Amino acid sequence: MVVKASGSDTWIRRFHPADAAAPRLLCLAHAGGSASFYYPVSKELSPGIEVLVVQYPGRQDRRLEPCVEDLGVLADQVCEALEPWIGDGQAPVAVFGHSLGATLGYEVAVRLERAKARVSHLFASGRRAPSTYRDERVHERDDAGIISELRLLEGTELGLLENPETRAMLMPAIRGDYTAIEAYRHTPGVVLECPVTVLTGDRDPKTSLEEAKAWAEHTSGRFEMKVYTGGHFFLLQHVAEVLDVIRTEVG
Repeated sequence: MVVKASGSDTWIRRFHPADAAAPRLLCLAHAGGSASFYYPVSKELSPGIEVLVVQYPGRQDRRLEPCVEDLGVLADQVCEALEPWIGDGQAPVAVFGHSLGATLGYEVAVRLERAKARVSHLFASGRRAPSTYRDERVHERDDAGIISELRLLEGTELGLLENPETRAMLMPAIRGDYTAIEAYRHTPGVVLECPVTVLTGDRDPKTSLEEAKAWAEHTSGRFEMKVYTGGHFFLLQHVAEVLDVIRTEVG
């Protein structure tokens, strides 16, 4: 069962509703990813932690909507959709994002803190710090070039992309997300107050250990980094360990 809050019907998915007093974890997917990626996380953490998952435009039941190709605009829209969940008397929310979702999670957390919402933690997975840049232009490639990038990252959509009809349906969202993350630029001087935990793979071609450590510059709170064996999608091989980290910090 999926429960949605009034005013955020298209954006926020709550697969396993919990008690109103339960701490909350907001999950944000990688480029091309969708809300269903976090269904197993919601199931495992329920009922002690209530998981709220963002469904980006341009995929699954929102596939007919245009993708948002500006990460700042997307963060604004996510925060607007979150309003029913972050008002007075609501439980604090932690934020977990992987890859693009990590940078988006940072921008969402910045906006929530600015609005005086209670952000308990940011988990940044599989992404270098917002202030570190590489000149990447995957979004300018043809479909074959983007698929080649996903193979490098051992992306979760590879099997689906083998079917021409499914590929035609998925590629606009993947390309749009790459456009958003590759055009993103961090605003200097913006620092979170909440603790930040960075999770990274030791063989991630997109994030070096130094780039991951640079997340420490983006919070005045406690910082911790956890390194796992694996590449960009290391978390798929370390689900139990990652869930334990979340439970320790949020539950």
